[in-house]
Amino acid sequence: MQNIDSTAAEPIVTTRVWSIADFCLQHRLDGKEEARLTALFGQFATTSELVHNVTRRSRSR
Repeated sequence: MQNIDSTAAEPIVTTRVWSIADFCLQHRLDGKEEARLTALFGQFATTSELVHNVTRRSRSR
């Protein structure tokens, strides 16, 4: 039998996968942006994919 030190074991990193519709609701994105992201990725995408592909309108006055 082999003992494993839990502090030496590598942690498992999970990747969050979002529903495009849920992501758009939470981040207050309009229907056009939701349609664009859905066309790009399908119904689901990772957080990184969504954050790096969202187009934001400028907040200038």
